[in-house]
Amino acid sequence: MDKIYSLVMGMPVARAGTLVFCILLFSSVIVRFGSRLAPQVDWQELKLRVRSWWFMAFFFFLAVTLSRSITIIFFALTSFWVLKEYVTILDTRRADHRALFWAFLVIPIQYYWVATNWYIMFLIFIPVYAFLFIPLRLVLVQETAGFLSSVAKIQWGLMAFVFGFSHMAYLSTMPSIAGTSAGGSTLLLFLVIVTEMNDVFQFLWGKLIGRHKIFPIVSPKKTMEGFWGGVLTTTVASLALRFLTPFGVVETMFFAFCIAIAGFFGDVVMSAVKRDAGVKDFSNAIPGHGGALDRVDSLCYTAPLFFHMTAYFYY
Repeated sequence: MDKIYSLVMGMPVARAGTLVFCILLFSSVIVRFGSRLAPQVDWQELKLRVRSWWFMAFFFFLAVTLSRSITIIFFALTSFWVLKEYVTILDTRRADHRALFWAFLVIPIQYYWVATNWYIMFLIFIPVYAFLFIPLRLVLVQETAGFLSSVAKIQWGLMAFVFGFSHMAYLSTMPSIAGTSAGGSTLLLFLVIVTEMNDVFQFLWGKLIGRHKIFPIVSPKKTMEGFWGGVLTTTVASLALRFLTPFGVVETMFFAFCIAIAGFFGDVVMSAVKRDAGVKDFSNAIPGHGGALDRVDSLCYTAPLFFHMTAYFYY
């Protein structure tokens, strides 16, 4: 299989996997004995989260190390899964069903552009052609009541969960950067690990010292202490992942800082979506995390941002 994806992409991925394994092992030990250290914390919830992280980390690393084709298929299936979770919580009309069929059909087409490295079509297919086609398909039903709301909901879902996520797949296909061992696949690992690390740090800081709420109506659990604690901890901790990138020390911290800020806003935007739909989680598919979308919502913002920043400066 492409000689095991060029011997696990030159070993940086193996190092990243070892680092993540050590972090998860340390987290498992902490939650195992945490109730003795801080009984006020809901350790049962943390235990469920850490247990789920083991499975998610395993499947993610498996997907990104076997071959580029499997990586692209993995993200295509992820887009399908999270778009399905999003659509499930929407208040849709019968007239929307055929348009939704075409919305899901957009997924394999978008990832086909990724697989064939057709960069221009990758960039414009959803923002231009799907943008024009979806309203037309709804017009053919000739049901005008709720038309604008349906168009907005479907197109926003395509932009966030298909277009946004497909940036990770395209990043994985980018070539190695001259003079370094870094390339698209290692940059993808940096992006995903830093994004999820930021979510964890913001959650932990918020649990431990969170006092001042940032968006009490949209996301009551988000606090100023959790936000800045997560951002600053992520910015510093990202240096442990610098071997995945062509970045210097300052650049690594700058990119991580931007990812942490964007990840936070991606999270609260999805919280607003859930509040509007009247649900706590997008689903209950992952114990301790809710649905898949609850776990990867931050990537809707961080993936396009990081992709275009690295493309501008390094490609």
